[in-house]
Amino acid sequence: MSQRPYGALAMAPYARASALTDEVLDRLRGFADVEPALLVGDFADPAARDVLGRAEFLVTGWGCPPLDAAALDAMPKLRVVVHAAGSVKHHVTEEVWRRGIAVSSAADANATPVAEYTRAMILLALKRAFTLSAQLSTMGWPGPDRRQPSGIVRRTVGLVGASRIGRLVIERLRDFDVRILVSDPYLDEAGAAGLGVELADLDTLVSTSDVVSLHAPQLPETHHLMDARRLALMPDGGILINTARGSLVDTDALVRECASGRLDAVLDVTDPEPIDGDHPLLALPNVFVTPHLAGAQGTEIALLGEYAVADLERFLRGESMLGAVDVAELPRLA
Repeated sequence: MSQRPYGALAMAPYARASALTDEVLDRLRGFADVEPALLVGDFADPAARDVLGRAEFLVTGWGCPPLDAAALDAMPKLRVVVHAAGSVKHHVTEEVWRRGIAVSSAADANATPVAEYTRAMILLALKRAFTLSAQLSTMGWPGPDRRQPSGIVRRTVGLVGASRIGRLVIERLRDFDVRILVSDPYLDEAGAAGLGVELADLDTLVSTSDVVSLHAPQLPETHHLMDARRLALMPDGGILINTARGSLVDTDALVRECASGRLDAVLDVTDPEPIDGDHPLLALPNVFVTPHLAGAQGTEIALLGEYAVADLERFLRGESMLGAVDVAELPRLA
Protein backbone atom coordinates (compact mmCIF):
# COMPACT_ATOMS: atom_id res chain seq x y z
CA MET A 1 0.00 0.00 0.00
CA SER A 2 1.43 3.40 -0.97
CA GLN A 3 1.97 5.93 1.81
CA ARG A 4 -0.60 8.71 1.99
CA PRO A 5 0.58 12.31 1.58
CA TYR A 6 1.32 13.98 4.90
CA GLY A 7 0.94 17.66 5.72
CA ALA A 8 0.42 20.35 8.31
CA LEU A 9 -1.84 23.31 9.03
CA ALA A 10 -0.27 26.74 9.54
CA MET A 11 -2.76 29.43 10.57
CA ALA A 12 -4.35 31.13 13.54
CA PRO A 13 -7.02 29.25 15.55
CA TYR A 14 -9.78 31.57 14.32
CA ALA A 15 -8.80 30.83 10.72
CA ARG A 16 -8.86 27.09 11.36
CA ALA A 17 -12.30 27.31 12.99
CA SER A 18 -13.89 29.29 10.17
CA ALA A 19 -12.12 28.00 7.03
CA LEU A 20 -11.50 24.36 7.92
CA THR A 21 -14.88 23.20 9.16
CA ASP A 22 -15.42 19.58 10.14
CA GLU A 23 -16.76 18.87 6.65
CA VAL A 24 -13.72 20.42 4.98
CA LEU A 25 -11.34 18.54 7.27
CA ASP A 26 -13.17 15.27 6.55
CA ARG A 27 -12.56 15.82 2.84
CA LEU A 28 -8.87 16.58 3.47
CA ARG A 29 -8.39 13.51 5.64
CA GLY A 30 -10.06 11.43 2.97
CA PHE A 31 -6.99 11.66 0.74
CA ALA A 32 -4.15 12.81 3.03
CA ASP A 33 -2.89 12.60 6.58
CA VAL A 34 -2.88 15.70 8.75
CA GLU A 35 -3.11 16.43 12.45
CA PRO A 36 -5.94 18.98 12.76
CA ALA A 37 -5.29 19.61 16.44
CA LEU A 38 -1.80 20.95 15.67
CA LEU A 39 -1.83 24.49 14.28
CA VAL A 40 1.62 25.80 13.50
CA GLY A 41 1.91 29.45 14.49
CA ASP A 42 5.70 29.46 14.75
CA PHE A 43 7.85 27.41 12.38
CA ALA A 44 10.63 27.37 15.00
CA ASP A 45 8.39 25.77 17.65
CA PRO A 46 10.06 22.52 18.82
CA ALA A 47 6.60 20.94 19.21
CA ALA A 48 6.09 21.25 15.45
CA ARG A 49 9.53 20.01 14.40
CA ASP A 50 8.55 16.41 13.65
CA VAL A 51 5.37 17.34 11.77
CA LEU A 52 7.14 19.97 9.66
CA GLY A 53 10.01 17.63 8.90
CA ARG A 54 7.59 15.13 7.38
CA ALA A 55 5.22 17.60 5.67
CA GLU A 56 4.80 17.40 1.92
CA PHE A 57 2.11 20.07 1.92
CA LEU A 58 1.02 23.04 4.00
CA VAL A 59 -2.53 24.31 4.27
CA THR A 60 -2.16 27.94 5.33
CA GLY A 61 -4.55 30.64 6.40
CA TRP A 62 -4.74 33.99 8.16
CA GLY A 63 -2.03 34.16 10.81
CA CYS A 64 0.48 31.96 9.00
CA PRO A 65 4.04 33.13 9.77
CA PRO A 66 6.44 33.95 6.91
CA LEU A 67 7.82 31.02 4.95
CA ASP A 68 11.40 32.23 5.02
CA ALA A 69 14.57 30.22 4.51
CA ALA A 70 14.73 29.05 8.13
CA ALA A 71 11.13 27.87 8.04
CA LEU A 72 11.63 26.04 4.76
CA ASP A 73 14.82 24.40 6.01
CA ALA A 74 12.61 22.75 8.63
CA MET A 75 10.37 21.38 5.83
CA PRO A 76 12.73 19.59 3.43
CA LYS A 77 9.91 17.53 1.88
CA LEU A 78 7.52 20.44 1.25
CA ARG A 79 6.12 20.45 -2.29
CA VAL A 80 3.08 22.71 -2.18
CA VAL A 81 1.45 25.48 -0.14
CA VAL A 82 -2.31 25.90 -0.47
CA HIS A 83 -3.70 29.06 1.10
CA ALA A 84 -7.25 28.96 2.47
CA ALA A 85 -7.55 32.73 2.10
CA GLY A 86 -6.79 35.41 -0.49
CA SER A 87 -3.43 37.16 -0.79
CA VAL A 88 -0.27 35.09 -0.30
CA LYS A 89 2.00 38.13 -0.08
CA HIS A 90 2.01 38.13 3.71
CA HIS A 91 3.63 34.70 4.14
CA VAL A 92 4.98 33.41 0.81
CA THR A 93 8.52 34.76 0.43
CA GLU A 94 10.99 34.76 -2.46
CA GLU A 95 12.56 31.68 -0.94
CA VAL A 96 9.40 29.65 -1.65
CA TRP A 97 9.61 30.44 -5.35
CA ARG A 98 13.38 29.90 -5.43
CA ARG A 99 12.93 26.37 -4.12
CA GLY A 100 10.27 25.55 -6.72
CA ILE A 101 7.46 24.99 -4.23
CA ALA A 102 4.02 25.26 -5.82
CA VAL A 103 1.57 27.80 -4.38
CA SER A 104 -2.20 28.05 -4.61
CA SER A 105 -4.58 30.69 -3.26
CA ALA A 106 -8.32 30.64 -2.64
CA ALA A 107 -8.55 34.23 -3.88
CA ASP A 108 -11.09 33.19 -6.51
CA ALA A 109 -13.44 31.95 -3.78
CA ASN A 110 -12.92 35.19 -1.84
CA ALA A 111 -13.62 37.26 -4.96
CA THR A 112 -17.25 36.19 -5.26
CA PRO A 113 -18.48 37.84 -2.02
CA VAL A 114 -16.62 41.03 -2.95
CA ALA A 115 -18.28 41.10 -6.36
CA GLU A 116 -21.70 40.52 -4.78
CA TYR A 117 -21.07 43.34 -2.31
CA THR A 118 -20.00 45.63 -5.15
CA ARG A 119 -23.10 44.94 -7.20
CA ALA A 120 -25.32 45.56 -4.18
CA MET A 121 -23.54 48.83 -3.41
CA ILE A 122 -23.81 50.01 -7.02
CA LEU A 123 -27.57 49.43 -6.99
CA LEU A 124 -28.16 51.03 -3.59
CA ALA A 125 -25.83 53.96 -4.16
CA LEU A 126 -27.45 54.79 -7.49
CA LYS A 127 -30.79 54.79 -5.64
CA ARG A 128 -29.22 57.33 -3.25
CA ALA A 129 -30.38 54.92 -0.54
CA PHE A 130 -27.55 55.67 1.91
CA THR A 131 -27.83 59.44 1.73
CA LEU A 132 -31.62 59.57 1.95
CA SER A 133 -31.66 57.05 4.80
CA ALA A 134 -29.08 59.02 6.77
CA GLN A 135 -31.12 62.20 6.33
CA LEU A 136 -34.46 60.76 7.47
CA SER A 137 -33.96 61.51 11.17
CA THR A 138 -32.98 65.15 10.60
CA MET A 139 -34.65 66.16 7.34
CA GLY A 140 -37.65 63.84 7.22
CA TRP A 141 -39.23 62.19 4.22
CA PRO A 142 -37.63 63.47 1.00
CA GLY A 143 -39.77 65.56 -1.26
CA PRO A 144 -39.23 66.12 -4.99
CA ASP A 145 -36.60 68.79 -4.28
CA ARG A 146 -34.31 66.25 -2.59
CA ARG A 147 -34.82 63.36 -4.95
CA GLN A 148 -31.86 63.34 -7.32
CA PRO A 149 -31.95 61.31 -10.55
CA SER A 150 -31.53 57.73 -9.41
CA GLY A 151 -31.58 54.13 -10.59
CA ILE A 152 -29.22 51.95 -12.61
CA VAL A 153 -31.01 51.94 -15.97
CA ARG A 154 -28.95 53.53 -18.75
CA ARG A 155 -26.18 54.59 -16.39
CA THR A 156 -22.43 54.25 -16.93
CA VAL A 157 -20.38 52.14 -14.54
CA GLY A 158 -16.61 52.51 -14.66
CA LEU A 159 -14.47 49.67 -13.30
CA VAL A 160 -10.83 50.41 -12.51
CA GLY A 161 -9.13 47.06 -12.95
CA ALA A 162 -10.14 43.94 -14.89
CA SER A 163 -9.05 41.81 -11.95
CA ARG A 164 -10.77 38.58 -10.93
CA ILE A 165 -13.17 40.68 -8.87
CA GLY A 166 -13.64 43.25 -11.63
CA ARG A 167 -14.54 40.49 -14.08
CA LEU A 168 -17.06 39.00 -11.66
CA VAL A 169 -18.66 42.42 -11.26
CA ILE A 170 -18.95 42.66 -15.05
CA GLU A 171 -20.79 39.32 -15.10
CA ARG A 172 -23.18 40.51 -12.40
CA LEU A 173 -24.05 43.68 -14.27
CA ARG A 174 -24.95 41.95 -17.54
CA ASP A 175 -28.64 41.75 -16.65
CA PHE A 176 -28.88 45.53 -16.34
CA ASP A 177 -29.17 48.16 -19.03
CA VAL A 178 -25.81 49.76 -18.26
CA ARG A 179 -22.75 50.88 -20.13
CA ILE A 180 -19.59 49.40 -18.62
CA LEU A 181 -16.20 51.07 -19.04
CA VAL A 182 -12.99 49.39 -17.88
CA SER A 183 -9.54 50.88 -17.39
CA ASP A 184 -6.69 48.41 -16.97
CA PRO A 185 -3.14 48.69 -18.33
CA TYR A 186 -3.09 44.93 -18.96
CA LEU A 187 -6.35 44.83 -20.94
CA ASP A 188 -6.39 45.44 -24.70
CA GLU A 189 -9.25 46.13 -27.10
CA ALA A 190 -9.67 42.46 -27.97
CA GLY A 191 -9.80 41.50 -24.31
CA ALA A 192 -12.35 44.22 -23.58
CA ALA A 193 -14.51 43.07 -26.48
CA GLY A 194 -14.38 39.55 -25.10
CA LEU A 195 -15.67 40.83 -21.77
CA GLY A 196 -18.39 42.85 -23.49
CA VAL A 197 -17.11 46.17 -22.12
CA GLU A 198 -15.55 49.35 -23.47
CA LEU A 199 -11.87 50.00 -22.87
CA ALA A 200 -11.10 53.52 -21.66
CA ASP A 201 -8.16 55.41 -20.27
CA LEU A 202 -8.56 56.24 -16.59
CA ASP A 203 -9.28 59.95 -16.99
CA THR A 204 -11.98 59.28 -19.58
CA LEU A 205 -13.54 56.59 -17.41
CA VAL A 206 -13.55 58.82 -14.33
CA SER A 207 -15.02 61.82 -16.16
CA THR A 208 -17.84 59.91 -17.88
CA SER A 209 -18.98 57.33 -15.30
CA ASP A 210 -21.88 57.69 -12.89
CA VAL A 211 -20.16 55.14 -10.64
CA VAL A 212 -16.42 54.50 -10.38
CA SER A 213 -15.61 51.19 -8.68
CA LEU A 214 -12.00 50.37 -7.76
CA HIS A 215 -10.62 46.85 -8.29
CA ALA A 216 -6.89 47.50 -8.64
CA PRO A 217 -4.08 46.11 -6.46
CA GLN A 218 -2.06 48.11 -3.96
CA LEU A 219 1.17 48.98 -5.76
CA PRO A 220 3.49 52.00 -5.74
CA GLU A 221 1.99 53.11 -9.03
CA THR A 222 -1.60 52.84 -7.72
CA HIS A 223 -0.99 54.90 -4.57
CA HIS A 224 -3.55 57.75 -4.63
CA LEU A 225 -4.70 56.64 -8.07
CA MET A 226 -7.82 58.62 -7.25
CA ASP A 227 -6.11 61.85 -6.24
CA ALA A 228 -7.58 65.35 -6.02
CA ARG A 229 -7.29 65.88 -9.77
CA ARG A 230 -9.08 62.67 -10.72
CA LEU A 231 -11.77 63.10 -8.07
CA ALA A 232 -12.41 66.56 -9.51
CA LEU A 233 -12.92 64.97 -12.94
CA MET A 234 -15.88 62.94 -11.67
CA PRO A 235 -19.23 64.44 -12.67
CA ASP A 236 -21.44 66.10 -10.09
CA GLY A 237 -23.40 63.41 -8.28
CA GLY A 238 -20.78 60.79 -9.09
CA ILE A 239 -20.26 57.84 -6.78
CA LEU A 240 -16.92 56.31 -5.79
CA ILE A 241 -16.89 52.70 -4.55
CA ASN A 242 -13.72 51.22 -3.08
CA THR A 243 -13.45 47.55 -2.13
CA ALA A 244 -9.78 47.28 -3.12
CA ARG A 245 -7.31 49.11 -0.86
CA GLY A 246 -7.66 52.39 0.98
CA SER A 247 -4.36 53.74 -0.33
CA LEU A 248 -5.79 53.94 -3.86
CA VAL A 249 -7.69 57.06 -2.78
CA ASP A 250 -6.45 60.38 -1.45
CA THR A 251 -8.64 60.43 1.67
CA ASP A 252 -8.30 64.16 2.35
CA ALA A 253 -9.32 65.02 -1.19
CA LEU A 254 -12.28 62.63 -1.00
CA VAL A 255 -13.45 64.21 2.26
CA ARG A 256 -13.46 67.62 0.60
CA GLU A 257 -15.44 66.40 -2.42
CA CYS A 258 -18.00 64.53 -0.32
CA ALA A 259 -18.32 67.30 2.28
CA SER A 260 -19.24 69.69 -0.52
CA GLY A 261 -22.03 67.30 -1.53
CA ARG A 262 -20.63 66.94 -5.03
CA LEU A 263 -19.68 63.25 -4.73
CA ASP A 264 -20.95 60.23 -2.81
CA ALA A 265 -18.78 57.35 -1.67
CA VAL A 266 -19.09 53.73 -0.53
CA LEU A 267 -15.93 52.56 1.20
CA ASP A 268 -15.21 49.08 2.47
CA VAL A 269 -11.53 49.99 2.80
CA THR A 270 -10.06 53.23 4.09
CA ASP A 271 -6.76 54.99 4.57
CA PRO A 272 -6.04 54.84 7.45
CA GLU A 273 -7.50 51.47 8.35
CA PRO A 274 -9.07 50.97 10.79
CA ILE A 275 -10.65 54.37 10.65
CA ASP A 276 -11.11 56.39 13.85
CA GLY A 277 -14.63 56.82 15.14
CA ASP A 278 -14.39 60.61 14.87
CA HIS A 279 -13.06 60.62 11.30
CA PRO A 280 -14.92 63.18 9.15
CA LEU A 281 -15.91 60.54 6.59
CA LEU A 282 -18.14 58.88 9.18
CA ALA A 283 -20.08 62.08 9.79
CA LEU A 284 -21.06 62.63 6.16
CA PRO A 285 -24.55 61.41 5.17
CA ASN A 286 -23.42 60.75 1.59
CA VAL A 287 -20.55 58.45 2.62
CA PHE A 288 -21.25 54.82 3.58
CA VAL A 289 -18.35 53.06 5.30
CA THR A 290 -18.19 49.36 6.18
CA PRO A 291 -15.36 47.73 8.18
CA HIS A 292 -13.57 45.75 5.45
CA LEU A 293 -16.26 43.10 5.25
CA ALA A 294 -16.86 42.73 1.51
CA GLY A 295 -14.73 39.58 1.35
CA ALA A 296 -15.72 36.23 2.78
CA GLN A 297 -17.33 36.54 6.20
CA GLY A 298 -18.95 34.06 8.59
CA THR A 299 -20.30 31.03 6.77
CA GLU A 300 -18.70 32.22 3.53
CA ILE A 301 -15.19 31.56 4.87
CA ALA A 302 -15.68 27.80 4.63
CA LEU A 303 -15.74 28.30 0.85
CA LEU A 304 -12.08 29.30 1.07
CA GLY A 305 -11.19 26.10 2.90
CA GLU A 306 -13.15 24.00 0.41
CA TYR A 307 -11.35 25.69 -2.48
CA ALA A 308 -7.90 25.15 -0.93
CA VAL A 309 -8.51 21.50 -0.10
CA ALA A 310 -9.89 20.82 -3.59
CA ASP A 311 -6.79 22.41 -5.12
CA LEU A 312 -4.53 20.32 -2.91
CA GLU A 313 -6.32 17.19 -4.06
CA ARG A 314 -5.79 18.22 -7.68
CA PHE A 315 -2.09 18.77 -7.05
CA LEU A 316 -1.64 15.40 -5.40
CA ARG A 317 -3.36 13.75 -8.38
CA GLY A 318 -0.89 15.43 -10.70
CA GLU A 319 -3.45 17.91 -12.07
CA SER A 320 -3.21 21.68 -12.46
CA MET A 321 -4.45 23.72 -9.51
CA LEU A 322 -7.23 26.20 -10.31
CA GLY A 323 -5.82 28.75 -7.87
CA ALA A 324 -2.16 28.31 -8.82
CA VAL A 325 -0.20 31.51 -8.19
CA ASP A 326 2.26 32.49 -10.91
CA VAL A 327 5.23 34.36 -9.46
CA ALA A 328 5.38 36.48 -12.62
CA GLU A 329 1.83 37.68 -11.97
CA LEU A 330 2.37 38.28 -8.25
CA PRO A 331 3.37 41.97 -8.45
CA ARG A 332 0.00 42.96 -9.87
CA LEU A 333 -2.12 40.74 -7.64
CA ALA A 334 -3.78 41.97 -4.46
